[in-house]
Amino acid sequence: MSKAPRDVVTADQTRIILPWHIRAAQWVTGVASYKLLDYAFDYALYPWVIYKLGLVKGGFVMATLSLCICLLTLRVYDWLKRDWLGIELVKGLQNYDGTSRWRRALRWLLRRSDGVAFVALSLRFDPFITTAYLRRGSYNGLSPRDWRIFFGSVLLSNAAWALVCFGGVQALRRLW
Repeated sequence: MSKAPRDVVTADQTRIILPWHIRAAQWVTGVASYKLLDYAFDYALYPWVIYKLGLVKGGFVMATLSLCICLLTLRVYDWLKRDWLGIELVKGLQNYDGTSRWRRALRWLLRRSDGVAFVALSLRFDPFITTAYLRRGSYNGLSPRDWRIFFGSVLLSNAAWALVCFGGVQALRRLW
């Protein structure tokens, strides 16, 4: 019986085992690409749309766009079956039992509850990250629970970010 190479994924695998240098390259590339899109969306497009359309219309437009982008990102993430952002690695830290203080502190936070994680992740990250982290399983599509998490995160994260952008736009308007 021949063995498949370590970087080839078979249909029944849910976790990919790759050499560390390939995983590191994937994470660097994935995080850099994701952050570039995220920063352009959050710090350029979002405030500009809020400035042009106002809080309600602009917030609705950006929430809709966020929903589409995050859903597409989830679909690509599932299709690739690769942990290009390190989300699955972070999920594994819930069971960490080593001596690293940083990892033990992160384990403590992640074990609190899904509700705490949902709010914290939704306010800090986008719905893609929140849903990918909180869903049960990996690369297996979205269950009804995952859809609730996704749509709830779209609402919470976009409401919070629209208010932040609106406050920033108003502050800049007062300065000029």
